[in-house]
Amino acid sequence: MHQGITAGRARIGVYAAVLALLGGLLLGWSGRAGAAADPLLSKGRAAAASSTEGSSYAAAKAFDGSGSTRWASAEGKDPQWLQVDLGASADVSRIKLSWEAAYARAYRLEVSADGATWSPVATEKAGDGGTDEFTGLSGKGRYVRMYGTARGTSYGYSLYEMEVYGTFDGSTPSPSPSGGTPGTGAFTVVAAGDIAARCTAADSGCAHPKTAALAQRIDPAFYLTMGDSQYDDARLSDFKNYYDKTWGAFKAKTHPVPGNHETYDPAGPLSGYKSYFGAIAYPQGKSYYSYDRGNWHFVALDSNSFDQSAQIDWLKADLAANAKKCVAAYWHHPLYSSGGHGNDPVSKPVWKILYAARADLVLNGHDHHYERFAPQDPDGKATADGMVEIVGGTGGAEPYPIEQVQPNSQKRISGDYGVLKLDFTDTGYSWTYVGTDGQVKDTSPTYSCH
Repeated sequence: MHQGITAGRARIGVYAAVLALLGGLLLGWSGRAGAAADPLLSKGRAAAASSTEGSSYAAAKAFDGSGSTRWASAEGKDPQWLQVDLGASADVSRIKLSWEAAYARAYRLEVSADGATWSPVATEKAGDGGTDEFTGLSGKGRYVRMYGTARGTSYGYSLYEMEVYGTFDGSTPSPSPSGGTPGTGAFTVVAAGDIAARCTAADSGCAHPKTAALAQRIDPAFYLTMGDSQYDDARLSDFKNYYDKTWGAFKAKTHPVPGNHETYDPAGPLSGYKSYFGAIAYPQGKSYYSYDRGNWHFVALDSNSFDQSAQIDWLKADLAANAKKCVAAYWHHPLYSSGGHGNDPVSKPVWKILYAARADLVLNGHDHHYERFAPQDPDGKATADGMVEIVGGTGGAEPYPIEQVQPNSQKRISGDYGVLKLDFTDTGYSWTYVGTDGQVKDTSPTYSCH
């Protein structure tokens, strides 16, 4: 354990003597006396890292307050870093690191106002693992990171917890308890696909009134639908008679995409869909579009026309112009699924484009079950820098059974209707799958954006 030097602990002469004794191995910038009493600022905040060993070792694990979970970087590579977004500018007075067996021999602790330009507040050159605590610091910034320059083992870097203490400086609003500055950081989205069967609440077996009531109770920033919003042929009259009486209550806050059933309309493919949603579904004049929220770029795609170059060319240009750190995309047909429809190769070219652009999250419907996958590449190889796919076709259509479990499938639920409650921050995301009984059926890991 390496203990930092607290300002006011001793006279300047003693301070110099202690530094000399350490032989320049530990350098701390002194701050206010009594800083050790400052509150913990980092717990539960949005986190990011240069790499992760796998989805179970996400950056957020080092800020969850648990001594049994941890962040772990990719093995055998220097440098690596772990950072936390405090949500507002703060005076940082103390940082405590609890290392797993894979510790850092040399690293810096740094602060930043914008997450781009960093200033050091402490440096360690001879770390030996265990617990390192640096007190008497005088850093100021919204972001704090550990920047590892030399591993202490042949593995990577791994922290059970990184605790940042201090006080918010009052120059910006204090962050909300969920992390992020109000109005700019964290937000919640509700998503579902395969929604309105041709039934109403008068029928006790009709599910979409129940998923709509659940979605409305959650009261998210907005809603996503992943296709097949209306069964069976998605006529305008059916949209008005069924979908509109349930999910239509929050149509103005919905960002839909079409599924295959929207193409079955006798009036023409997507005719009823376009007539019902209007500019909501065609904000850029096409059945595919994009929009931003916070530090996220959302791409809404029409998987009925993935074989048409116009949409593919648009997608490449849209991603090239994107300036947001985090990217989520959603459409109807999943590339990977353990349900009745199974894997759909029509989505693979789009996966390749998104993967090359370092997108983070893919949401799909089509198969009427819930399923989440570990991060993987377009070829289905598990990889820490892969995309996470969720199948969420449980909005109200008749459930499908699980038929052939696919590699990297981590959780599958069939038969329970529900919605995805997705929680986004400036640097990552997580979600829960909530059933119509209000119970959480599954909780995801917390992922950091690439």
